[in-house]
Amino acid sequence: MNGPFDGPAARRAYLVQEERVRHLGEVDRDLVRLGQMPGLARWLEQIAATGGCARPVYLRGMSATFDAASGELVRRYDTAGEPGERLALRCRNRRASRCGPCSWLHQGDSWHLVHAGLAGGKGVPQDVQLHPSVFLTLTAPSFGRVHRAGGCHRERPGVCAHGRALGCGRIHPENGGLVGAPVCTECYDYPGHVLWNAHAGRLWKAFGDTVYHRLAQLAAVGRSAVRRVVRVSAVKVAEYQRRGVVHFHAIVRLDGPDGAADLPPSWAGADVLVDAVRTAAGSVSVVAPASPAYGERRLRFGVQVDVHELRGGPDDPGTGERVAAYVAKYTTKGAEAAGAVDRRVTSAAEIRSLRVSAHMRALVGTCWRLGGLAELAHLRLRAWAHMLGFGGHCLTKTRVYSTTYRSLRAEREDWVRGAPAAEGEVTVGEWRFAGVGHRPGEAVIAEQMAADRERTREIARDYATPGWVGGARREPQGADRRPSVGVCPDD
Repeated sequence: MNGPFDGPAARRAYLVQEERVRHLGEVDRDLVRLGQMPGLARWLEQIAATGGCARPVYLRGMSATFDAASGELVRRYDTAGEPGERLALRCRNRRASRCGPCSWLHQGDSWHLVHAGLAGGKGVPQDVQLHPSVFLTLTAPSFGRVHRAGGCHRERPGVCAHGRALGCGRIHPENGGLVGAPVCTECYDYPGHVLWNAHAGRLWKAFGDTVYHRLAQLAAVGRSAVRRVVRVSAVKVAEYQRRGVVHFHAIVRLDGPDGAADLPPSWAGADVLVDAVRTAAGSVSVVAPASPAYGERRLRFGVQVDVHELRGGPDDPGTGERVAAYVAKYTTKGAEAAGAVDRRVTSAAEIRSLRVSAHMRALVGTCWRLGGLAELAHLRLRAWAHMLGFGGHCLTKTRVYSTTYRSLRAEREDWVRGAPAAEGEVTVGEWRFAGVGHRPGEAVIAEQMAADRERTREIARDYATPGWVGGARREPQGADRRPSVGVCPDD
């Protein structure tokens, strides 16, 4: 179309078009803008490169690569030639509720990180399959009866101190709104629940130390000496139960003192590891800071502790694959999976307007109230109120368990580039933040790109031969894809 100032006919056509656009909805107006954008094809390439990221980060700037020896310029990139003079990058948010494409990529990286520690690869020797290892689940204790999926607590004669029935007697669907909610909200120990979430990371640290102490007892050596003859390597992921409390799924492996490349001593077999893990889980505890608001609290793991020896290895590689997939799927979830929110709470007034259940609102409110106590200031409970008090990382590992997220991302970047970064080259750059997120029409296109990729992966899983397709292993028809792990229902 000619410019609006080329003549009367051009002005009339321009005004007619503007009037039509003005009556369109917000999304349609933005789609019209995109259709008229000169760099539309390049913008689509950028969004496709992010996988349809829901909230990309835009940068403006340049980078230049030089030969380190001669100082000669090898290549240069500048966003001046890009649409809007900016470049779109992935947000890298791990939460599926915030960005599906980036969370899927993070889940794949998590799978490789966990699987490498069981089967080798990614810089981990293949002999790691011969090391004793177990899969365990550590749960939280009871803070009061909550409604269960399926057959709930059976009815009992009498009532609680607040006049409510001691049981339920009903059958709740798996996704029922009452599942995870207290049978009596006044009997429920909300401060204990929040304090347990806040100290869960310290409990895990104490658990690891106690495993070493038990190994020292079994080997009849000193507590400091045992770390020079055997090494405990582990990776864990935090999952929220429906009642809003975290529990841990973990893989624990015994190595020699040099890590994955070193076999443990002959006395450190699978039976010794199982004994050490069970003993540590039952004996470890952490004392919360005392306060007049809730008294004194000693925090422990719950009685539901599942420990299973992993017998994968070369004879059954599928075990490691299934366990890795089971652990990795929880890295894309947070408290929102239990019915909470996935964004930080900034004020007490905001808590009252949250679109959550009464139980979740009570937990967030308890975090906010306890966060105002001086003796709990170090826990930063108000900052982690949306996480129901848990401020730890979703997935953590010991240093030599396997590879790292940074290494996996670097490997993927080399694959996209077509070759590893050349030795003897130095890259310098200058980048500035230029925005985040999509406009309404852009969001529609990005969502469609993400949906198309997801559909492609589904088709590949349905029709491809058994093997790795789209980040998940396709098993023969009727095969059980779940690892052999125990079920840890809510209280």
